[in-house]
Amino acid sequence: MSVKRFKHIGLVFAAALMLCSCGVSKVKDISISSVGIAYVVPTSIRSVDAKLLLGIDNPARSFAVQDISGVIRYQDKDIAHFITGGMELEGKSNQVYELPCTVTLADGVSILEVLVIASKGSLHGLTADVDIQAALRKNGLLKAPYHFKNLDISRFTK
Repeated sequence: MSVKRFKHIGLVFAAALMLCSCGVSKVKDISISSVGIAYVVPTSIRSVDAKLLLGIDNPARSFAVQDISGVIRYQDKDIAHFITGGMELEGKSNQVYELPCTVTLADGVSILEVLVIASKGSLHGLTADVDIQAALRKNGLLKAPYHFKNLDISRFTK
């Protein structure tokens, strides 16, 4: 490969990084404004399929969220694992997105324990660890993982 060609590739790569960093600088300002549940359908005695309604304020550019997974805890005990598909977040917008997901009880957790937690009528004590795989381009290039630990679930509800 010639030096001239190598310089051109380097310049293109540097330009791509600069363009992406312009959009990424506002990623930290993305916030979840609301969380709701459209429906829940039991699929087995230990899992459900659900559709979440997520209000997301995105001051950054458009990007794709390819995978979201995580664990839900109650007072530091794993009670369920969840996984979702992907979605496209519109840039510079504040919208509600529908996100299908599957929730499965953690090993050693019974449905009775979940019903006892639900009967309290409060989300106090519920936290989540969430892993998100985002792509700044629709073709999946420029992927970026995001990890959030001990998110207080009650702060997302009204």
